[in-house]
Amino acid sequence: MTTARIGAAPHEEVRWDAIDWHKAERTVGRLQARIVKATKDSRWNKVRALQRLLTCSWSGRVIAVKRVTENKGKKTSGVDGIIWTTPEEKNDATQSLKRRGYHPQPLRRVYIPKSNGKRRPLGIPTMRDRAMQTLYLLALDPLAETTGDPNSYGFRRGRSTADAVQQCFNVFRWRTTSWVLEGDIQGCFDNISHDWLLSHIPMDKEMLRKWLKSGYMEDGQFYDTESGTPQGGSISPALANLALDGLERRLQQRFPRKGQGSKKGRAAKVNLIRYADDFVISGDNKKLLENEVMPIIESFLRDRGLTLSPEKTAITHIDQGFDFLGQNIRRYQEKKLLIKPSKKSYQGLITEVRSVIREHLGLPTHVLIAKLNPLIRGWVEYHKHIVAKKVFNRIDHEIVLLLLRWARRRHPRKNAGWLKRKYFTRCGNRDWFFFADTKRADGSKNRYHLISAVKTPIRRHVKVLCTANPYDPAYRAYFAERTAKRIRQGNRNRVSYRASEPRRCERLEPCEVETLMHGS
Repeated sequence: MTTARIGAAPHEEVRWDAIDWHKAERTVGRLQARIVKATKDSRWNKVRALQRLLTCSWSGRVIAVKRVTENKGKKTSGVDGIIWTTPEEKNDATQSLKRRGYHPQPLRRVYIPKSNGKRRPLGIPTMRDRAMQTLYLLALDPLAETTGDPNSYGFRRGRSTADAVQQCFNVFRWRTTSWVLEGDIQGCFDNISHDWLLSHIPMDKEMLRKWLKSGYMEDGQFYDTESGTPQGGSISPALANLALDGLERRLQQRFPRKGQGSKKGRAAKVNLIRYADDFVISGDNKKLLENEVMPIIESFLRDRGLTLSPEKTAITHIDQGFDFLGQNIRRYQEKKLLIKPSKKSYQGLITEVRSVIREHLGLPTHVLIAKLNPLIRGWVEYHKHIVAKKVFNRIDHEIVLLLLRWARRRHPRKNAGWLKRKYFTRCGNRDWFFFADTKRADGSKNRYHLISAVKTPIRRHVKVLCTANPYDPAYRAYFAERTAKRIRQGNRNRVSYRASEPRRCERLEPCEVETLMHGS
């Protein structure tokens, strides 16, 4: 086989493991930066030309195939049952990403449970359709980032739920901002108007039409799709964001902060924070939100075929608090705004831990630890930016009680002292660390510990700049520094130690008690 060349024609043979990925990323990045510049200058013909150049480029195709074969869904197939695993299959897939003669296959319909007991439908495209969507997303996402609402944080590169929650703190920390409209769009992905998307999304209309009208298969039957963009497609989050972008601008036009009418606009204290289809809007009083803000939102959504969910939409005083993205935001009697993990999120973790412990009653202890550690670590990492220390301590206490019950069921004739010596140990000045010993091939012991939530340090999150664009070369150093800082903090938190070195327990970093590594 010949060596890969990024500028090679699509019909040339390419060795997958010889591709210069850094060069491919740089080529795509340069095109995306040009799309950003053309979008800022409102040169829409130039934008379309650059998008077509990117989707036809060899670099864009190989990166699209690489992303769909290396993400979490790489082993999930569509209706054709095909996945790409070998370099030869990936080579053939790269050659197949052509616009001419392309016809997407129907989606494979699956359902996942929701927290309210209902089921969320997902449409799984085939691997080829996912790669084509990813290829066109490479050309669409720079434009979406440039034109997106400043305080939209869902499904956007370089932004997270922590940014959205921090923006809530920035808005509601002032005592004069007292009311909040909690909004949720009913079936956002399933009900977006196809006509609106085809009229307003700045991309290849024919490709977009084919994806929207591809239909889905369920129980062996084919069904047409008359509205919505399927959850499961790689381009769907970007389409949903583009459909909802503009709401913040419309509110700013009605309540301006500068120019004519700015005095009334500033007094209204209207601010939008949105994460995907969940959003909150602040206001000076309840009547303002009911009589002026709500009609604007309903009119905006009606144009796109959407409506607010009556179950999840409410107007609340900040003293009563509200839940947003799994966290509770409330101003307490001391007039101090505190953000804590929500009761629903806390109870959800305890329920999941209880379920895992019950399912592993007869399995080895180290297997149970391997199952619990990712659950606890993920939940704690999500909430470590807020006022969560007391909740972390309560989580450790609840899990110890659950594990004691688990131990009693395994050894009903043993007393509490024996159970503690068997399954729990002391580390530093803290007791009741759940552990398990296993033997290596050479006969030595290998000890595993359950991580402790309370040992995770609270670190305040620095919110991303509202104007920052990850595709703009002007912000390249800014995002590189944020990424480096996040990696440094993660490395400080992930400290492992040997069971043969008990004195190290007293001088470990705050998050030392996690899964011990084999052979270290």
